[in-house]
Amino acid sequence: MRLFRTALLAAAFALPLSQQAVAVTPDDLLVVAQNIDDIVAIDPAQAYEFSSGELVSNVYDRLVQYDAEDTTVLAPGLAAEWQADAEARTITFTMREGAVFHSGNPVRAEDVVFSFARVIKLNLTPAFILAQLGWTPENIGEMVTADGNKVIVRYEGAFSPAFVLNVLAARPASIVDEKTVMEHEEGGDMGNKWLNANSAGSGPFELTAYRPGQMVRLITNPDYFKGAPNIKGVLIQHVAEAATQQLLLQSGDVDMARNLTPDQIAGIKADNLKVETYPQAAVHFLSFNQKVETLQPEALWEAARYLVNYQGMTDSFLKGQMEIHQAFWPKGFPGSYDETPYSYDPEKARKILAEAGIQTPIKVTLDVINSTPFTDMAQSLQASFAEAGITFDIIPGTGSQVITKYRERSHEAMLLYWGPDFMDPHSNAKAFAYNRDNSDDNYQATTTWRNGWAVPADMNDMTSAALAESDPEKRNEMYVELQKRVQAKSPIVIMFQAAYQVAMDKKVTGYVNGATSDFVYYRLVTKN
Repeated sequence: MRLFRTALLAAAFALPLSQQAVAVTPDDLLVVAQNIDDIVAIDPAQAYEFSSGELVSNVYDRLVQYDAEDTTVLAPGLAAEWQADAEARTITFTMREGAVFHSGNPVRAEDVVFSFARVIKLNLTPAFILAQLGWTPENIGEMVTADGNKVIVRYEGAFSPAFVLNVLAARPASIVDEKTVMEHEEGGDMGNKWLNANSAGSGPFELTAYRPGQMVRLITNPDYFKGAPNIKGVLIQHVAEAATQQLLLQSGDVDMARNLTPDQIAGIKADNLKVETYPQAAVHFLSFNQKVETLQPEALWEAARYLVNYQGMTDSFLKGQMEIHQAFWPKGFPGSYDETPYSYDPEKARKILAEAGIQTPIKVTLDVINSTPFTDMAQSLQASFAEAGITFDIIPGTGSQVITKYRERSHEAMLLYWGPDFMDPHSNAKAFAYNRDNSDDNYQATTTWRNGWAVPADMNDMTSAALAESDPEKRNEMYVELQKRVQAKSPIVIMFQAAYQVAMDKKVTGYVNGATSDFVYYRLVTKN
């Protein structure tokens, strides 16, 4: 069946890998133009970028997941059902019958045990998400066990079962095919090198080709437990320039353009094209590395909040794609804080700096992803901060270059975005309001650690207390208070919440783009 399926689709997938595609896309193939140069890794145990999250969600399944039918509901995935025992800190999952990997191997409880242990033992970027449950390389064998068709998950910490389920619905909790992965192990890497070029999932699509900075090819999984996708495959072509994406869409060379600017979106008038808007959970921020002495004064942080031309940006080049939002948990979710007390006021910023005795001019390098809208945002910040004697030297780079530098803490100022790792306010609270150990050798996948900010002890304590709080209303109030604290005094200036606009051919229906990159689904797409 596998060979027949590959041969059947060979002609459809014989599209050029460059930006010069054919004039008419096949009826059963979705062709997407998208900037995917942020991808560093596609192994679910390592993938931590926006574009790689989309790929993982379409290729792999989890025990429980937010699925294409409704991205707001936590639904059964590879687990058909589960029972939680909060007192014993245990959740028992019953595996779904009949689920198979793309290799044809059945999905077993042992694959779940292997997948979770693999993430913990490899200890790559997203491992901290599962490690929150008290899992370590030493105890994972006791914390996650298999018994026939059941998986028993144990956890440490004062967590509600709802929090644990959200953790297990996150990207690194994706289930991989143990037999296939271990056939490609090299030097004890548990298949990591192989999985960064291939896949071993059970999801609605199978990865058939991945070329970094060029393209991704997916073909349908006819044996998917929820039914085969409506289309035979997806071809994602890396197109960095928004103008080129627009031309490809208008000429019919692609079905969808994922990164058009607001001006380009507004200019779409063709009868055969449409634009759909999807609210996003990602927040965009400017941050200052506290390893740089000149960026340590709190007065500088405060002044910076009045040097962002929030309204000017959202009324012009960000129109329709971002709204002003100045707190770390996105608007529209329980526990959000939606007040926006800061506005562009360079005179006030100059006064704050002067009263603190901060000498200007101050020269700062600003790392930014070299694509829209980030370069436009950087130029706006460069102009507005200059009004108070702060000079930004903009350093553009690919998404992977910028993110890698951020993780190394080798930047000065950084313009970036952050999306929740799972749909619980603790996901962002830990990223923006928690850092008990700021040492260089204690790598943390948080924006606090990456900016070298040693979070005050009482804020760390508040973050831990909110995580443990069992009363939902009180817990949300605690997260609101945390956001007020970070908003008022931190080296991270949160500016906007994203809204995502996608231009596509009108014949494309069923595309799902939820609030995070993990909720992008092609399974229900049709081309009528």
